[in-house]
Amino acid sequence: MTKGTTSFGKAGGKGTHIRCRRCGRHAYHVRKKRCAACGFGATTTLRRYSWQNKKINRVRIV
Repeated sequence: MTKGTTSFGKAGGKGTHIRCRRCGRHAYHVRKKRCAACGFGATTTLRRYSWQNKKINRVRIV
């Protein structure tokens, strides 16, 4: 009958991220439909910064 904290506690356990189609990492956000690692879903270009080493499907791309 309660619609507060007790109900919200049952919402967990499903997992926020799944494996990404493009980079293969476990970083694709299901609700946002965007990969946190490579940017798949939001951009066609690779999400990349100068301070990082990026691996796509476990192969290093500089």
